[in-house]
Amino acid sequence: MSTILFHEIVFGPIHSRRLGSSLGMNLLPYDGKLCSFDCIYCECGYNENFRTKTKLPARENVKAALEDKLLQLQKENTSIDVITFAGNGEPTLHPQFAEIIDDTIELRDRYYPNAKISVLSNAMHAGKKAVFDALKKVDNNILKLDSANPDTVRLIDRPNAPSYTIDKQIELFKRFEGNFIMQTMFVRGSHKGKTVDNTTEDEVSAWLEVVKETNPKEVMIYTIDRETPEKNLEKVPLEDLKRIGERVEKSGIKVNIAG
Repeated sequence: MSTILFHEIVFGPIHSRRLGSSLGMNLLPYDGKLCSFDCIYCECGYNENFRTKTKLPARENVKAALEDKLLQLQKENTSIDVITFAGNGEPTLHPQFAEIIDDTIELRDRYYPNAKISVLSNAMHAGKKAVFDALKKVDNNILKLDSANPDTVRLIDRPNAPSYTIDKQIELFKRFEGNFIMQTMFVRGSHKGKTVDNTTEDEVSAWLEVVKETNPKEVMIYTIDRETPEKNLEKVPLEDLKRIGERVEKSGIKVNIAG
């Protein structure tokens, strides 16, 4: 499979391994990628390969596109489980993210009141009050933590900000008081001559301590499913993911595993 960019504001619905029938929302350039991480496994490719000068979609255009799509789906009698903000990078980078979430809640309540609203985020911008408050409003506030080891995060996720630290992320997670879902991509392989493996005992034990400390309402454990920009990566077997999930469940936390 090829690297994926989403060329519309609203796309799908598509089947999500973790969320069900998902109507996707892309608040980022339609012809490029904008993200504060540069993950070696990202289905959208590396940031440097998809730079763009295209403007972000305006709030009004996002609302109109979503309403048109929801009306179309109603006419087609198509059900959806979730409206998911993801797209070509980090959705919370949009300067009107908070207002767009309010619009989405309004439209969801009007047309598909049983659908959930999800945001997939690297959590780097959750320290901004507007972003934090908006994430608290959605049904599924899904925040990334691929490792508790700073070196591993810089190898796998490659955050753009030199000031990024695991400790800061943990403190941001705690501010949600359990009202968030932690998502973790487990992967093995190599990148630029360095071994990539966040499934070792040291990695998993340290990660589990962060899970317990931040106490999310759910943990999503998954592995790669599409082509990745780093070609030397491999899927983690489902049995290994299940073993990690069992350790989370022993802490009394719900686990969602996608192999």
